[in-house]
Amino acid sequence: MTGTPFTATTLGSARIGPKRQLKRAIESYWAGRTDQTQLHALATDLRRDGLQKLHTAGLDSVPVNTFSFYDQMLDTAVLLGALPPRVAGIADDLDRYFAAARGTGRIAPLEMTKWFDTNYHYLVPEISASTEFSLNPGKVLGELDEALSLGIPARPVIIGPITFLLLSKAVDDGGAPIGRLDEVIPLYRELLSTLRSAGAEWVQIDEPALVTDLHDDPAGLASRVYGELGSATDRPAILVASYFGDLRDALPALAATDVEGIALDLVRGTADAVATVPTLTSKLLVAGVVNGRNIWRNDLSASLATLATLLGSAASVAVSTSCSTLHVPYSLDPETELDDTLRSWLAFGEEKVAEVVTLATALRDGRESVSTTLDDCSQALAARRSDPRVHDDRVREQVAEALRAGIARGPSADRRTAQNERLNLPEVPTTTIGSYPQTSAIRLARAALRKNEIGVAEYEQRMRDEVASVIALQEDLGLDVLVHGEPERNDMVQYFAEQLDGFFATENGWVQSYGTRCVRPPILYGDVRRPHAMTVAWIDYAQSLTDRPVKGMLTGPVTILAWSFVRDDQPLADSANQIAVAIRAETVDLEAAGIGIIQVDEPALRELLPLRSEDQAAYLTWAVDAFRLSTSGVRDSTQIHTHLCYSEFGTVIGAISDLDADVTSIEAARSHMEVLDDLNAIGYANGVGPGVYDIHSPRVPEVGEIVASLKAALDAVPAQRLWINPDCGLKTRSTDEVEASLRNLVTAAHMVRSEL
Repeated sequence: MTGTPFTATTLGSARIGPKRQLKRAIESYWAGRTDQTQLHALATDLRRDGLQKLHTAGLDSVPVNTFSFYDQMLDTAVLLGALPPRVAGIADDLDRYFAAARGTGRIAPLEMTKWFDTNYHYLVPEISASTEFSLNPGKVLGELDEALSLGIPARPVIIGPITFLLLSKAVDDGGAPIGRLDEVIPLYRELLSTLRSAGAEWVQIDEPALVTDLHDDPAGLASRVYGELGSATDRPAILVASYFGDLRDALPALAATDVEGIALDLVRGTADAVATVPTLTSKLLVAGVVNGRNIWRNDLSASLATLATLLGSAASVAVSTSCSTLHVPYSLDPETELDDTLRSWLAFGEEKVAEVVTLATALRDGRESVSTTLDDCSQALAARRSDPRVHDDRVREQVAEALRAGIARGPSADRRTAQNERLNLPEVPTTTIGSYPQTSAIRLARAALRKNEIGVAEYEQRMRDEVASVIALQEDLGLDVLVHGEPERNDMVQYFAEQLDGFFATENGWVQSYGTRCVRPPILYGDVRRPHAMTVAWIDYAQSLTDRPVKGMLTGPVTILAWSFVRDDQPLADSANQIAVAIRAETVDLEAAGIGIIQVDEPALRELLPLRSEDQAAYLTWAVDAFRLSTSGVRDSTQIHTHLCYSEFGTVIGAISDLDADVTSIEAARSHMEVLDDLNAIGYANGVGPGVYDIHSPRVPEVGEIVASLKAALDAVPAQRLWINPDCGLKTRSTDEVEASLRNLVTAAHMVRSEL
């Protein structure tokens, strides 16, 4: 084996900063308040602090090049010279990069979708027939040199050619990007040589696509690519990293090549296959036994038992997180409101690194060397199992009772008739998805409430003023179905979690969702119960301000699960049903308050889809049933909407229909209305609102392009079933951008109506 075996590592780390410093710096740069010199200086400080913490904590191989100004797939597109031609005219490298990420006033951004089954969004590279790949290794070389200069045992991390091409999108008749492997592999060979010359002893090549069904022969791809890369003589030692599942046949294929190490996810996957692959005995096996995606404390004794089974099956074994810790908060230290018992059940990023080091120490020096830590862990796990907050028999009976009542509504045609009579809306009605800009006034009021500078009554009055302003704006714009704008909500999941028993919301548990967008996923630790109505007063107030219908806005059970750190001691389906019963009660209360339209958003329906096809049907069954459980308590005359966004919908298109929402609004702007053909192919017959412009870009869409999108939608959907809306909520946009965009949207709607 070339390359000195290491013993403790992670596969990657967070980059936004423990206090979201990078987010603020980037947004300040976008706003023109800071320059590139200041931005790069802060980024350098963040990287150095992070690397030194990992090394000081005890990691003897530290991942580098996991930092990003926006997204690692976009970084790889830059590395391989695969940015779209439409940004080529921008001279500055960083501005060109950001133009591809978020667009400009004249340039559309790359499409964005979910990174496998996580809540992280990646930018989808576009590969056309004219794409000419070229190597641009400046970023990875710079970050490697930065780490080596600090004495850090640095291991550069890059996304592998298989994953990059399988996750890229063919454009302009370019053909399947995976067909371009022969052009890309030489660039990886060149990169390996360059990294060796720069001082890299190991390089990590990430291939999570190998644990999926994205290709019909992942083992063949693994053998082909890593046979070629492994045969190169001028290179560092190669660690091929997989995560989010089992490699299956790709494991022996990789082990048969000359790569020196393989990283396995032993949280989502199992260790069973390791002993059956004799060629692993010449490899470093990096065992991902510490969960990089969830926040529960590791069962150290169980992990040690797993590691012990691997020792004879590989030349050496290193302990690692199962994937990058990008998906969890930085540290438990800032969580001052946690009670000691709950704290003892948890591990965020820093604590996971400590668990890795503890396990590596035990492997090297024996259990006795960490016996105190093992005992403390066992006590905490026992306390969690017996805590009365975790199991509530009342909740389980409520779920059983709701399921006995049934989850079906009346026939959709009958519902449409009853709803048309009640709502009396025009053809192709206009609406928005839910949230309006979180203005500085809203953020200042929220901060003042946290600091006790204002009381709850004053805060709520300020939020009512915001609601009144949003209602007035929508009436002025001429929208047909209004929303209250959600000023009182910090996040579409956290807001509900804070009001439901069984959840805990963190103070500083920030996790990057995409770019500079960060969320604080709540922690689902016990059975879920709704102690009181959560939204009724706000929606009722908004409806009192207008004669036009105002939508009630709720988040669906699957999305609340997907965007939370979920309990690992019961099936997800059971947790989904508990949340569904709570949402169901809220819909009934909204209906009783006179609200005629209720939107239950499920943007994460596709996100939780298992990566292997044989597991998907079971998931979709319980996910659809949970949504229908949450929405089937209202009368047929109450219109149920749902919203889905930023996913590849093809594999779940049947489930979208099975949700049986009266109206489904769905992302379609970046994907150019492709989803409508998928819906038609399965006979979808309910209302649909394809997003006619992309809200994640600052550009204001012109009337003409919205008209073109609407006409394309009308080619696929009759006017009687078509709605007009943006493709997502508007909270991340400025008020000026929103007003201009929606004014154009309404103008376009009237132009199209006049031609019907």
